[in-house]
Amino acid sequence: MKMNANDERGILQYLRGVSDTEEAARMKGFVQHGHISTYQHVMNVVEMSCLLDRALHLHSDRKSLVRGAFLHDFYLYDWHDRSVHARLHGFRHPLTALTNARKRFVLSPKEENIIESHMWPLTLTHLPRCREAVVVCLADKICALYETVHRDKAMFR
Repeated sequence: MKMNANDERGILQYLRGVSDTEEAARMKGFVQHGHISTYQHVMNVVEMSCLLDRALHLHSDRKSLVRGAFLHDFYLYDWHDRSVHARLHGFRHPLTALTNARKRFVLSPKEENIIESHMWPLTLTHLPRCREAVVVCLADKICALYETVHRDKAMFR
């Protein structure tokens, strides 16, 4: 399944003012999985989330889905550099991403839940409470696995 023109236009519209910020540009300099930048990873998750939502006929709130998927890893540091951040990145980065996103953007309750719960079940107490959060949680795991196994192969396009 591929993105259609309406999906792509919607993504660009919903990410206007979010993906074109200085902080988003910084995400291009951080490695996420393999050789994939954090920016490319979140864009992969945005696209995978939209594809899953359409394939499963979930009819999610598309704006919250897209913005939450983009901001789910808005922690803004190199998680490979142990001198820069606290240990246990996998457990802690969702709340760091949420704190950073709240400082920079006005978030809906769904967007907040998407960001804080995307690492579930690793973060046991932060449950996905809306369909958008479940979709992003699943899309994030699919993308992370693909990016780790296929280190140099683009996921989309």
